[in-house]
Amino acid sequence: MTRFYNPKRNAAWNYGGKNWKLSRSKIDLFLDCPRCFYLDNKLGVARPPVYPFNLNSAVDALLKKEFDIHRKAQSKHPLLDTYGIDAVPFQHEKMDEWRDNFKGVQFFHEKTAMTISGAVDDIWINPAGELIVVDYKSTSKDKRIEALDEDWHDGYKRQMEVYQWLLRQNGFEVSDTGYFVYANASKEEEAFDGKLIFDVTLIAHKGDDSWLEPTILQIKKVLEDPRVPLASPECDYCRYREAAGQALVKQQKSKASHSSKKNK
Repeated sequence: MTRFYNPKRNAAWNYGGKNWKLSRSKIDLFLDCPRCFYLDNKLGVARPPVYPFNLNSAVDALLKKEFDIHRKAQSKHPLLDTYGIDAVPFQHEKMDEWRDNFKGVQFFHEKTAMTISGAVDDIWINPAGELIVVDYKSTSKDKRIEALDEDWHDGYKRQMEVYQWLLRQNGFEVSDTGYFVYANASKEEEAFDGKLIFDVTLIAHKGDDSWLEPTILQIKKVLEDPRVPLASPECDYCRYREAAGQALVKQQKSKASHSSKKNK
């Protein structure tokens, strides 16, 4: 029987292994919980993965195809006209590589000897020659999405800032302002009829990647330390591990005590 979770990852994908890189998602994991990050990257015990959101992936794939039509023609997408943005999709020989989850935009960070990577959804370019980082998002909410104002949206913003930083490290001029192309599936239609109707909005974010360099240095410090870092107080994964461990230890002690009394 094939199981979704594999607890025995090849060591080559752990820190120090030939395949290991510090990806954008690993950076976010570190900020979410240093202990989970350490268990994953140093000890090779990752969190159980979430099931893939295939509908979201389908929207991403179709948006990429749509913008690629305009990339090839070097024409402006109608959405950019709607929002008054003077830009076209960026043409570059590495575009497919930069969008590949297993490659992405990469940079070798000399201070830590770590390769940092992140796979972008899209990049546009304005008349000033600045690259504009673009990220696709999709959901289904009752109200029109015009801002990223929830606490959990901070992760989306950091994600964009990592991409901006990576492109700058590769020598590109990058606009501080990036955009989220947000597709929101309507639930107000009279019937499904085999299709979803999306309201697509464009949300600007002025990035600040100044947090990234000190975070990378802190990550290196944690990875080189033999001590396991403290868990985040809000990490449900660590709470579960601790609660399960305590319950198992309690059961074993009770079993040993019962066995000892029985043998007397």
